[in-house]
This record gives sequence, structure tokens and C-alpha cells, in this order.
Amino acid sequence: MPALPWSDGLRLGLSMMDDTHKEFVELLARAESADDASLPALWNTLVSHTAEHFSREDEWMLATGFALGNCHMAQHQSVMQVLRLGAAEAAQGRLEPIRKMIGELAVWFPHHAQTMDSALALHLRGVGYDLDTGEVGIPEALPAEAITGCGGSSCS
Repeated sequence: MPALPWSDGLRLGLSMMDDTHKEFVELLARAESADDASLPALWNTLVSHTAEHFSREDEWMLATGFALGNCHMAQHQSVMQVLRLGAAEAAQGRLEPIRKMIGELAVWFPHHAQTMDSALALHLRGVGYDLDTGEVGIPEALPAEAITGCGGSSCS
């Protein structure tokens, strides 16, 4: 069983977000169970997927009133830096750092999804944001000032 199996506890109720998160969990599980020969390629696939995943969420935040550099985006940048370091290690034939990162990602991701991403999903629903078209359905619900924290009630 993978360190991070997909579960209903990771669902946020926005299909595009949930589908992306499920794919992340599946890619992480594939990397976790990979042999040494296939791990670098699987890791690179995970890195590419995660870059697109985070970029899309960052675009949603900017389109709906988050300040550039808010803590959610900053966390995305930090995680991407670590993922890219793992890819550089793999390119040098060092796979142990990636194997450790996989375990850390399995711990980090549920917390991120259930806090920052959950707050983002709630915010997107609250402003009537259409993930497919990028249109805000309830513009009057957009924040008067840019959100500088993660968007949740526990951070500012």
C-alpha cells in the first residue's frame, strides 16, 4: 500500500482540482514503488505534473483576488524547488534523496490539500469561479483587498 493512498478525505468538491490531486497521488505512488531504473523518469513526470498543477492553482488565485506571493503560492514555489533538486540528484545517479522526498510529500500533501487547497476551493466557489472558463460568476464577492495569506481563516 502506498504511503499516500487516494481517499475521500482528499476530495475538495471541485472536479478539476480533485482530478489533478488524484493524479498527483497516483504519480507519487508510482514513484514510490519504482525500481531504480525507472525512478528518474517517473520523478520527472511528477515534477512536470506538479509544475502544471501549481501553476493552474496560482492562476486561479491571481484571477480571484490573491496577492502575488501569498503564502499558498510561496509554498508552491518552495515545493517546486525541492522537486527540482530531486531531479538534479537523480540526474547524478543519486536516488536516495528522491525516496526520502516521496515520504515527505506523502506527509505534506494531505495537510496542504486539506488546509490551503480547501480554503482555495471554498474561495473559488464563493466567487462563482468557473475553472474551465476562468470567469468569475459573482464579481461582487471578490475581496476588496488582495488576500496575502493562504485564504483560510487561520492565516492572514
